[in-house]
Amino acid sequence: MRPLKIPSYINSYLKLDYTSTDVLTNISKAYSNLLKGTPDVSIVMPAYNEQTNIVQTLASLCNNITSRSVEIIVVNNNSKDRTEELVKACGVTCILETTQGITPARNTGLSKATGKYILNADADTIYPKDWIEEMVKPLDDDTNAITYGRFSFIPVGSTGRFTYFFYEYFSDLSKFYNKHFKTEAVNVYGFNSGFRREQGLQVDSFNHPPGSNEDGYLALKLNQKGFGKLFQVTSPKAIVWTTDRRIQIDGGLLKGTIKRVKRIFNIK
Repeated sequence: MRPLKIPSYINSYLKLDYTSTDVLTNISKAYSNLLKGTPDVSIVMPAYNEQTNIVQTLASLCNNITSRSVEIIVVNNNSKDRTEELVKACGVTCILETTQGITPARNTGLSKATGKYILNADADTIYPKDWIEEMVKPLDDDTNAITYGRFSFIPVGSTGRFTYFFYEYFSDLSKFYNKHFKTEAVNVYGFNSGFRREQGLQVDSFNHPPGSNEDGYLALKLNQKGFGKLFQVTSPKAIVWTTDRRIQIDGGLLKGTIKRVKRIFNIK
């Protein structure tokens, strides 16, 4: 069952004052509890001008519950705002990648990560408290090469949450179609997926040919290399909440839906 409303604990992160010293200090304390020595898991997050979102995202990640040691690496991709300052105020590692673009940013983060497992995250997404554990646990099984999860939308445009509730079910159907009749790799998104670091490096990281996406193509490479299958994490405890700005960039929900249908059925 998909959530009809944004859960109260997700809303509590959205309401955080990212300029508050107390908020930043509390995140830093939570992160010190998450990073328990040598990292088992590295969360890599590209960021470009995300000062209004990234503190809330880091708060949600740092308050995850797991026995694993987790490091967070934010890759500042030439931000012109306070992104880097705020990340460092949260006690989180922030590195600079001057080559603009999501692929160079993810590659740099992967090269600097030290954990056995990599989790991909985005700076405009809120992560539930069990996300890390739910995404990494299937990777303890060597037959799984990569995990990917489900997401719901936080409306920032004119489209309401009730409408997105139905759109997300349509999205689930399209993922089912991709998995069984097309290519499951296109279901993998960079803000909600995980893999083993050494295997990611062996397949040339996130580099991809023109016309493909860095996240889905990585999944395809891992599978074709024989590292295992793609594993969809379906637990409601792992649903992440991301803003709908990508849909707004596509021209709104209607145009975004048409674009998705064309992509599924290879309509030009």
